[in-house]
Amino acid sequence: MLRPYQREVARAVMDSVRHGSGLTFSVEIARQGGKNELSAHIELLLLTLSMADGGSVIKCSPTFKPQTVISMRRLRDRLDDYGFGGLYRTEMGYIVALGTARVVFLSAEENSNVVGHTADLLLEIDESQDVSKEKYTKEFRPMGSSTNVTTVHYGTTWDESTLLEQVKQSNLELEQRDGIRRHFRYDWHAVARQNPAYGDYVRSERERLGEDHPLFRTQYALLAIAGGGRLLTRAQVSSMLGEHPRLRSPEQGATYVAAVDIGGEAQSGQEGSAARQLDSTAVTIAAVETTRRSPSAPELPVLKVVEQATWIGVPHAQLITQLSGLLRPWRPRCIVVDATGMGQPVAGLLKREFGGRVQPFVFTERSKSDLGYEMLSLVNGGRLKLYAQDGSPEYRQTLHQLERARAVYRPNRTMGFHVDPSEGHDDLLMSLALLGVAVKDFTPRVARGAERAEPLYEPQPLRAARRTAVQRPLFTL
Repeated sequence: MLRPYQREVARAVMDSVRHGSGLTFSVEIARQGGKNELSAHIELLLLTLSMADGGSVIKCSPTFKPQTVISMRRLRDRLDDYGFGGLYRTEMGYIVALGTARVVFLSAEENSNVVGHTADLLLEIDESQDVSKEKYTKEFRPMGSSTNVTTVHYGTTWDESTLLEQVKQSNLELEQRDGIRRHFRYDWHAVARQNPAYGDYVRSERERLGEDHPLFRTQYALLAIAGGGRLLTRAQVSSMLGEHPRLRSPEQGATYVAAVDIGGEAQSGQEGSAARQLDSTAVTIAAVETTRRSPSAPELPVLKVVEQATWIGVPHAQLITQLSGLLRPWRPRCIVVDATGMGQPVAGLLKREFGGRVQPFVFTERSKSDLGYEMLSLVNGGRLKLYAQDGSPEYRQTLHQLERARAVYRPNRTMGFHVDPSEGHDDLLMSLALLGVAVKDFTPRVARGAERAEPLYEPQPLRAARRTAVQRPLFTL
């Protein structure tokens, strides 16, 4: 049985379909709140009502694998649950048919060939915030033009440039004119009122990520983010200022991790100001402690930075000896090394001495995005602390880079972060961020924004609730 907020959407969609109103709806439901289950029930209902008269539902997703494939599987599961096993059929690998009615599942990827299909029952756009506006306008929207088809855009908030946000704003304007509700929004509070176990889970995510974390804001609170700006607010930087002393040697019984961001090496004849333009090789060493917000909550790592060092323009052959000499006394349980480009041989040489404790890290758009999100969760949770102010160049540069770091949030839900070259370097910033990789074994998996067809983690109560929810009468709207 659908929950009250899901039935509210289903009634509005079915009313538009039955009366040929051709309305376009936008539906924002917090992550894991039942958006895909709602879509499958509407498809199931339209298939059973139209199995004799025929008609087509078209549903598109940002990717064929895994999102479109998962949507097809969910619909088949619901058909099986309600006694249609053996009656429905699949065609061509992307169509589910019952009688003469069918649901056509298509990919909205840029290179997908979808022209020629017609939607006369319903047009669904899944994860609308991740679908290209141009692709939708040119290829999907015309599919329902000759039939005045009802259209539903499902998704969660990202920024103001997305297709979902464009449809949402248009719907809100139309609602002001005629009073017909076209936009439906259910943040995590609305879902939690119907599912207390979900509320407990999201509150634990809020504690872990922080309420201002971009993924929490967009996927659970359904609040849009700005397209760019400072990575950290003044309050966030202030929260990182610790009171523990900087150390020159390890303390007995403490556990340490280290992160190394590899900078450029000076070329022959390059010295003075030219060499100073190079990024430093920056090392950050942190003590690892754990904290538990409540007796039932998992332990989370707390990183206390205790030492930093930088080298500018040092040839990598000489750098290995200096890095090894610095790291050896601390006996870090994990050493994350920037292995991008020229960093790869440095990481390889360090691995010879420190073995499996060295973890190479290659910067890509995706990996750097994950790195930034993890750093934000550490900062928001008060779990990344600098040593007390000591007047050192490393401390001053660290604060400088933290205060000037900029974030760029992309339409595909990845983020980039950097310090503009006109304002300085970001080597110490990156070494701080890499510490998050060093303690990933302590940390539960983070919810990401790019492929959200299925939750990365779903608590047992939610899985149990989902299994029992489908064992109910079919036409309960």
